[in-house]
Amino acid sequence: MGSPDQKGICTASDGSTGVDTPYLRVEDTGQVFELAAEVTTVGRGQGVDIALDDQSVSRLHAELIRRGPHVYVADLGLSANGTRVNGRPVGRRILADGDVLSFGAARARVGGLAPSEAAAEETVELRRVAAPDLTRREVEVLQALCRPALRHEAFVAPATAKDIADELVVTEAAVKQHLLRLYQKFRIPEGVNRRGRLANEVIALGVVRPLPTGDEAVRRAG
Repeated sequence: MGSPDQKGICTASDGSTGVDTPYLRVEDTGQVFELAAEVTTVGRGQGVDIALDDQSVSRLHAELIRRGPHVYVADLGLSANGTRVNGRPVGRRILADGDVLSFGAARARVGGLAPSEAAAEETVELRRVAAPDLTRREVEVLQALCRPALRHEAFVAPATAKDIADELVVTEAAVKQHLLRLYQKFRIPEGVNRRGRLANEVIALGVVRPLPTGDEAVRRAG
């Protein structure tokens, strides 16, 4: 078993980390970094806690933040390549044990996070804090967007712009403008199924929550 150095790095021939705190293992090098501090910086520049030698990583790329039993990653928005968790672009996201983080093209896996049933509600609240500020109308658009997914156990497509416009009694053009702003706020890149990716993100963050069984009413903000 290896022993941590001054940076909290510990490597071992059997693949174990040798740390009791949450840690990040870099795929290319096998290095393991303890996440002992409240905030751990990740990047390519000097002075960061976890330095990644990859040109796709910005000098100060992201932060890993400990809050009680939780660790979440926060992309600092300084790189065109962004941060992903299990392949999904994120702004902020609470991490689970085994999650794969991509900082640009550099990949790492988080470990040492114990599941905690008692912390479930706290996790939801942290996700709410991680979500961007929204206007009342933006919340209503998101609720209408996610309504089909929240009413069915199996995956269904989110509402179309026309469906949302009909529900909110506004023009389709107005809904599309709201959706464009929401894509930016939630960092949803252009590409296939952008509405679906937005719906998945806001549900994961707890911005819109599943309806209780048998409850067909969607509660609106305010």
